[in-house]
This record gives sequence, structure tokens and C-alpha cells, in this order.
Amino acid sequence: MKLAVAGIFHETNTFAPGITESDDFAREWVQGNDAFYRRYEHTGTSMGGVIDGAQLEQAELACGLYAAATPSAMVSRNAAEALMDAVLSSIDLSSDGIILILHGAMVAEGMSDVEGELLRRIRELTGPAMPIAITLDLHANISRQMADHADLLVGYDTYPHIDACERAVEAVQLLARMIRGDIKPVLSLAQPRLLIVPQVMLTDTDGPMKALMERAFAIERDPAILNVTVAGGFPYSDVPDAGVAFVVTADHNARLAAQYAEELSLMAWELRDQLKSAGYAAAEAAALAFAEPEGPVILVEGSDNVGGGAPADATHVLKELIGAPKKSLIVIRDADAAALAHRQGTGTAFQAAIGGKNGGLHGEPVLIAGVVRFLFDGPYTHIGPYMTGQWADMGQTAVIESGNLTVILTEKRTAPWDIGHVTSVGLRAEDYHVIVVKSAVAWKTAFGPLCKKIIPVDTPGCCGENLSHFHYTQIKRPIYPLDSETTYRRVISDENL
Repeated sequence: MKLAVAGIFHETNTFAPGITESDDFAREWVQGNDAFYRRYEHTGTSMGGVIDGAQLEQAELACGLYAAATPSAMVSRNAAEALMDAVLSSIDLSSDGIILILHGAMVAEGMSDVEGELLRRIRELTGPAMPIAITLDLHANISRQMADHADLLVGYDTYPHIDACERAVEAVQLLARMIRGDIKPVLSLAQPRLLIVPQVMLTDTDGPMKALMERAFAIERDPAILNVTVAGGFPYSDVPDAGVAFVVTADHNARLAAQYAEELSLMAWELRDQLKSAGYAAAEAAALAFAEPEGPVILVEGSDNVGGGAPADATHVLKELIGAPKKSLIVIRDADAAALAHRQGTGTAFQAAIGGKNGGLHGEPVLIAGVVRFLFDGPYTHIGPYMTGQWADMGQTAVIESGNLTVILTEKRTAPWDIGHVTSVGLRAEDYHVIVVKSAVAWKTAFGPLCKKIIPVDTPGCCGENLSHFHYTQIKRPIYPLDSETTYRRVISDENL
């Protein structure tokens, strides 16, 4: 059995400043079997999972192009077309089946559903008989086009995402069963018209998302069900299909798949009031953190979530840490400031206005004065549970110490998904009373075991918790909570059946 593997992975924040171009995918542009195995074998990534799954099924892999970029702003149309062309030309069409590693929330200029369009174009090449499986992030905005053109759709079950490898193994094994003729998958998509923020999508603590996942796992115990995917969606992509979605895959039984999908959709609707989140203003959050007797206290600045496409240079919390009474740590992406520190050298006095380079939404530059304590060229490897073995790169990096405040200045936007974010520059997270994370939830894979207190911060930003602050023009209406319940009309239509 020969399986072709390829993919494009990008979470697009249509409210983020700037534009994402082809060059932004250069950091992870891997093509061909030798490069794919060298980069991903024995890693906890989706790509590593495809390798593991193929070995379990004794299948040969034909590795095409896999390209990924850090979550960021809208992808240019030229970049999207170039990426899709490159993926299409890299797929070995003599294979028995195809597995695509996708995110599910990629948006380009004039193209609201890049993954769906890619699948449509692949189907034009292969015809309807080619078995195709896809893996998706839990924050996918799953469209009808994705469900129509994929035979198997397998999404992450966890947030923070620690099961990417396992879900890819599952997808490969289902694909192999389909190729052998053991199963005939049928998919049903249900969308309950709910838009929720990442902060309420936690699957490792009691709450609505965990309840939905547990029901999905119970449904999967039905012998006729092959997979249940629960997607929280990505609310910072203004696209028609943004929001919560459920895909149930059954063996032969379309009616049963639709029944279970609609059951989960109705369950989510009943839980809608629990699927809300709120935080503290920056000054109040900082005061509460310093008042805590024991740290580390995590200030969660989700509005500047790197993993959601934010610029990583918001200064709303930073300015509250100037003159901090207890040891505090924050990471700010400022390429110019990091380069300045590198020019000056370790041990020199440092003074500059940092951050706030992406417009008023994320604050203005804040002046800090201190000493350059450490310089680093940026690359490290994930050692924690989130995509273990994945490569990360902060670019030119400098550690600035200003009294009790330590600032890590980075050239590149790098999400705090792994403790290497801090240990790579010689720091120990447990030495700080306050740690600011530019993340919504995934920071837990780096700092969760050390955390004594979590304080959510509600500040302006392109990943803010208050969705009413965003001007949506493309999303399918009505949708909760953008439309009040007094005018909201519950939509159950044939598209969900």
C-alpha cells in the first residue's frame, strides 16, 4: 500500500495587521521522503503520526510538500495559489490514498476556505474514487466543502493540543482500512451557529468543551461509528463557516452519522451560556498578581495570542510591569530592539521604547531601561508534551533585565507552547512571581505544571475575548453571541443533516 502525504498549515487571523506571504512559509517547507523523515520521524507532530501510522500499516509513504507558517494575518492570493500549486504538483497520484495535514482555518484574499478549495482541486485531479483523509486542528472552521471532498476527517481531541500525533495515526489507520475495503466512511457535518473564543475550549478541565468531548468519545464506542470530531472553530477568521462544528463519520450508515452530529450540535447550543469568557483590565490583573503570596502567577494576555495570529508586541500589560515589586517575565517581539541589544553586546546598558509597533490596538511603545543579560540566535526544539521534537525559532533574541522585570526580546513571533521558550535563554520560569503569556490556552504545555494562579487579562487586540468589538462582514448570520437571543432564530436546516 502506498500513501501520499502533503499539507499546508496556517491559522489565519483576518483581523490581524499585515499580510502573510509565501516567504512566511519558508521556515517549514519540507518536501520528499528524506527531508520529511529527517524532520519529523519520532516527533509528536501530525507528520510524525503519519510516519508512525504508515509503519503500523506496513504502508509506503510518498512524501510531497508540507508547508507551515506561524498563525498570522490574511494570506495573499498569490501566496495561496503558489502554495496550492506546489502541494498539488507534489502529490504522487499513483498512490492508493492521500492524507493531507491541514489546519482548517486558513484564509486568503478572495478565498475564505483555502483547505476546502485545495481539496476540491485535488478531487479534480484524482476523481471521486481516490480515498482522501485529512487531519484538522481543533480550531478549524469546518466547511461543507471540506466535508464533501474528504472521505475521512479527523480533528484533534485536545486543547492544549497534545494529541496531534495520535490523531494522525488514527487517520492513517482509517485510510488504510478504507483502501482495503474494510469500511465505507460517510460523513455528517453539523454547525450549531456558535462563535466562541479559545479560552473556553479547554478539554483538560471540567467545563462545556470537556463535556462535549466526553459525549463524542461515548458516541465513538458505537461500533458503527469510525470517528467523531469536535471543532471549537476559530473566531478571528471572518469567514462564512466560522464557529463550532461537529463531524461524525460512520461506516455505511449516513442516517446514524447525521443523528449523532445533530445531537452534539443541540448539546452545544444548550451549553451556550457556559461558552463565554471574561478577564480583568491590565492594571487590575497586575495588582491581583502581585498580591498573590506565591508564584508563578500566569497573566494570560490572550488578546495578543501568537498562536492566534497576533503580533506579540502588545504593551498593555508590559507598562503595568515597569517598576514591578516582584520578579516578572514577559516576551515581546521587537526585531529592532533585539537587533540593538545584539549590536551593543552582553553586559551593556540598554534603553529603548519597545513593542507597540503594530498600531494603537496593541498599545504604544514602552520605554525600558536595563542591562543586556543574554543574547541568543533563536532556535530550539520542543521538549514538552506539545508536538514534542518540533523545531521553533525566535530569531535574534535578547534578555533585558530592568529591576525586577525581565524582558525577552525576540525577532520573530514565537508562541509559548514549550518551556524551551524560556530555558533556551538560560532562564528558569519557577524563579518568577509573574509570567505574562501571549497565548490563550496552549501556554499550559509550557508553564502549566509550575503555575500557582491564573489571571485572565482582557485587553485590546486582534485576539480579544469580547467578540462584539470585531466587525464581521462575511460570517454566516445569525450566530450566537453576535446576535442577541431575542432576535436569534435557531437554524436547523438540511445543511446539518
